Amino acid sequence: MRQSACLRTFAPARRMFRAASRGYTLIEMLVVLTIIGLIMGLIGPRVLAYLSDARVKTARLQIESLSSALDLFYLDAGRYPTTSEGLDALTQQPSDTAVWNGPYVKGGKVPLDPWGHPYQYHSPVDHNPPYEIVSFGSDGREGGTGNAADISNVER
Repeated sequence: MRQSACLRTFAPARRMFRAASRGYTLIEMLVVLTIIGLIMGLIGPRVLAYLSDARVKTARLQIESLSSALDLFYLDAGRYPTTSEGLDALTQQPSDTAVWNGPYVKGGKVPLDPWGHPYQYHSPVDHNPPYEIVSFGSDGREGGTGNAADISNVER
């Protein structure tokens, strides 16, 4: 009888010990966080490189789409927009154009490049095709290398 009374007194302490042993220690948490940090340090740069490549591919696709829209404009108007008219001629009828079946771009608005800068348009130019559409890349300035390199519909 005396023994069972003694066990009853230690029962709450035993329950507390079991509850404490079910959690994680600070060392275990630090080890897990360190492992996650190492994985992100190794994988993170690769993911960012894929994102940069995706933006370059998106710019190329948008330039291709704008080229198709310019060709449709040419079929209707008999000419390409001038540099001063720019790509806005694909969304708003120029004053000196009799036939215009636009807007020629989806949504009625010329898209910005993937970095949020407007595309540069030049026409006429002395090569084929008779216009050039350029994205200045991530830096938004002419020239550059890597992701900051210019992207154009004309091979330079």
